[in-house]
Amino acid sequence: MERKNKMRAREAGLRLEGTPALLNSITDVRGVEVGYATKIVGKPEDAEAGRPFARTGVTAILPRGRTRSAVYAGRHDMNGNGELTGTHWIDDSGFMHGPLMITNTNSVGVVRDTVSKWMVENDYYYHYYYDGAEIPACGYFYPTVGETWDGLLNDINGFHIDAEDVLCALNDARSGAIREGNVGGGTGMVCHDFKGGTGTSSRVVSTRAGEYTLGVLVQANHGIRPYFRIGGVPVGKLLTGYSPKFNTLRPAPGTGSIIVVIATDAPLLPHQLTKLCKRVPIGIGLLGSGYENDSGDIFLAFSTANQDAFTYTKTDIEILGDDQMDPLYKATAEAVEESILNALFAAESMTGMGGNYVPALPQREVMSLLEGYGRSPE
Repeated sequence: MERKNKMRAREAGLRLEGTPALLNSITDVRGVEVGYATKIVGKPEDAEAGRPFARTGVTAILPRGRTRSAVYAGRHDMNGNGELTGTHWIDDSGFMHGPLMITNTNSVGVVRDTVSKWMVENDYYYHYYYDGAEIPACGYFYPTVGETWDGLLNDINGFHIDAEDVLCALNDARSGAIREGNVGGGTGMVCHDFKGGTGTSSRVVSTRAGEYTLGVLVQANHGIRPYFRIGGVPVGKLLTGYSPKFNTLRPAPGTGSIIVVIATDAPLLPHQLTKLCKRVPIGIGLLGSGYENDSGDIFLAFSTANQDAFTYTKTDIEILGDDQMDPLYKATAEAVEESILNALFAAESMTGMGGNYVPALPQREVMSLLEGYGRSPE
């Protein structure tokens, strides 16, 4: 049995590249707040008997907390079998308005609609101006909601996420250390045939223009066991006795998804944030994924700098030169890799729909394997 008080990947002894900020979390980027609603209802036999059963949730990310804001944003898809709403306007305008939410595939609609109402009720969007006059009732916005599919463990077709869950995640949003593993939108997710979920990490980035913080949060529901590697060690092939059990129809191996959210206080423009997102596959690939056609691998980055960038008139902004971006690219790949590992190291074994069972990553066995390959601490 895995012990309940697990250590994060770095704390367990993994030697990982880069220097994390204080909490090694996306919330190390000043102003960023994260909240969860975790919905665990019923026992596996309840689903078969038609009684409520859920292993799912909602994650909320507020780029500047509860302060009305629009942030520069960019995005990239490695593989598009998934959803991230509001992206047409992000592509055209370069701005993301409001919270960024993550949930399961079938709950995108209720999350989007509830966030829309929340933004109206909390005056959390920029008002419309016409001939210099402010018209609050005519403001428009496109909530950003991503998803991954948790149907192996959750009764996803039961549509158990409701408005109360969405508001719970928004109200739970805070700075400081955040939970990982089976929490929020990551509650019912599977990664490399181990229990996956929510993970986070950060990096302190030094450039000639100054020092910045970059943070990552992932909802990891991707990958297959044979390709899983840590530090080049084929952990997925070497670990034995920790196989998942699937009693219901299972999608083809690799049919999963990962949502990656990058936050930084570096003053980046939308095209630069998009280029950050294009480095995410490096971090995913270091652990042995990114090859699967049916995976939805969708990434978004935003900058908390240039607080007054969104305007209906004119503004001055600060820009980091493109030739200073290399350390941020490296930090992105590093933090993505560590965020996925943190999700795996934090997650607990789970039994779900039809008695489907997914084991937690066995920390002690993993560290023993890595030690045999000279990858453990000196």
